[in-house]
Amino acid sequence: MSESEPERTTEREAETLPTGASSVVTALEDAGVTAAFGVQGGAIMPIYDALYQSDIHHVTMAHEQGAAHAADAYGAVTGEPGVCLATSGPGATNLVTGIADADMDSEPMLALTGQVATDMVGNDAFQEADTTGITRPVTKSSYFASDPDTVGDTVGEAFALARDGRQGPTLVDLPKDVSNAEDVARPGPAEGPETHVVPDEADAEEVSRAAHALADAERPAILAGGGVIKGEATDELRQFAIDHGIPVITTMPGVGAFDETHDLAMEMAGMHGTGYANMAITHCDVLLGVGTRFDDRLTGGVDTFAPEAEVIHVDIDASEISKNVHADYPLVGDASTVLRQLDDALPRAPDAEGWRDQCRHWKEEYPMDYDAPEDEPLKPQFVVEAFDEATDAGAIVTTGVGQHQMWAVQYWTFTEPRTWISSHGLGTMGYGLPAAIGAKVAAPDQEVVCFDGDGSFLMTVQGLSVAVRENLDLTVCVLNNEAVGMVRQWQDAFFEGRRMASEYPWGPDFATLAEAFGAEGFTLDDYDDVADTIAAARDYDGPSVIDCHIDPREDVYPMVASGGANGRFALQEEHL
Repeated sequence: MSESEPERTTEREAETLPTGASSVVTALEDAGVTAAFGVQGGAIMPIYDALYQSDIHHVTMAHEQGAAHAADAYGAVTGEPGVCLATSGPGATNLVTGIADADMDSEPMLALTGQVATDMVGNDAFQEADTTGITRPVTKSSYFASDPDTVGDTVGEAFALARDGRQGPTLVDLPKDVSNAEDVARPGPAEGPETHVVPDEADAEEVSRAAHALADAERPAILAGGGVIKGEATDELRQFAIDHGIPVITTMPGVGAFDETHDLAMEMAGMHGTGYANMAITHCDVLLGVGTRFDDRLTGGVDTFAPEAEVIHVDIDASEISKNVHADYPLVGDASTVLRQLDDALPRAPDAEGWRDQCRHWKEEYPMDYDAPEDEPLKPQFVVEAFDEATDAGAIVTTGVGQHQMWAVQYWTFTEPRTWISSHGLGTMGYGLPAAIGAKVAAPDQEVVCFDGDGSFLMTVQGLSVAVRENLDLTVCVLNNEAVGMVRQWQDAFFEGRRMASEYPWGPDFATLAEAFGAEGFTLDDYDDVADTIAAARDYDGPSVIDCHIDPREDVYPMVASGGANGRFALQEEHL
């Protein structure tokens, strides 16, 4: 700039904020953040001090893992990144399980972690950990904020990156000196990095090839994954399937993408999927997979997965194409856009009336039923169905991980997206209760029911104190079989019944424990009391816990042995 030229300053450069921390909070506010979940601590204190003046509702969690799970569930319900905060060192490392969970399930989440002052990094300072190094493998990107004037922009970029394209967690590590720096520049709008390109339309020629293959199919099937829901493509998928008469199978993350009461619904496939969904996958001749990564719990042995089918794979992430299952027709793009492309290119609906009849026959041949003798302990399936009947279609279900998770997804009827919130890829025990907290904060007008197991519930039970303090009206049903039930089931089936470290007869009385936290506690162990107990728990204005004593002998079926063929599912242990 020559001396004769007037100095120009943009409006943004002219406006400053008191501290780097206030720039962080301003970036969150500008991005539309209204809630955050976290735990206070030394290095994150400047951020919390800035939050003191903000309208963002902060939910103080009882453990950082719970904060990450709550933020994960918030993102799953709203489609916008949930925000969690923790201090440096152990606070940040306690977040890692929840961050990894969100990464596996492509949930939008932004984690903000405190860090020791920049000049202390690398010196093994008190409560120092290499947070960006630890979390880089389980995030879309981990940022180390080194400049006070750009720290707000970094937070905005991380937020946008978590939200856009294939969603997932991001993290910004905030050194204390950067947060405390004074007179910093105001951040701009939340925008992803220029290098992050989100595909939209798939290649037109490839779409045409795929559409003609689908039109020529005699046994077509759609496999709807979690990407259908995250990509806001539920309406397009439902319309496409119904217009062209194609049966729909879902993955576990895709539950809710298609109305399970519809005649074309085959429900969930995979290790504990319905017999009829697994038969449809095994015998289809063209499989349209949308927003699915074809993980091992879905496919079983890859060599036996959809063995007669040509595979059309629609995904926004090109790296997923042919990663696990070979795609004959790779379609990289936004799910809703590509489904519209396919619809426009489809020369005719497939002639598949006989195939639809066959799918209906499999539903009759392999129904999801169970025995419930009144002289035996409560069956968990009965309890799940009773809850389902008592609630409306908008109720949100969260779970921990284990047998209870499978019974919940198998015996609840899902008709709407974003109502099934669970840990799929990482399989994190303890997810259910903090996820219920996050879901209720995200959707205060929707009913939230958490199904948990006694082992899973024990891992994050301290979250009850949060639910009580926040007066969250949610219901937890602990399907208590005094065991880590899925481990015990596998030990019985594959380890000759050696139940090493899987039985939990030492667990607490969960109804009494709930009362100790200030929640309402109920005990359930009789069929005659199921309806009344559920009604009382749901009517209570605040968090309630039902300690439901179920038959400890009950196992989860159907079941495909790990690495087995989906079409050879077991209906009882003797079939494995």
